[in-house]
Amino acid sequence: MTKFSAFLKDEAGAVTVDWVVLTAAVVGLGLLIFTFVRPAVSNLAVSIQTELGQAQLCMESNGKTCN
Repeated sequence: MTKFSAFLKDEAGAVTVDWVVLTAAVVGLGLLIFTFVRPAVSNLAVSIQTELGQAQLCMESNGKTCN
């Protein structure tokens, strides 16, 4: 039983485990935040696409259809 108790008391690798858990927590929080931010970014991208399309039409018509 001495080898088992020595194994339980050994702290080698504990720092690595801490870093793995910490990194997993950061990645998990990043994914969680991404799920809330993604719809807003998507809506913003659609708005930008619409504005650029309108600007292109304005330039193609030499300013006749501009607002």
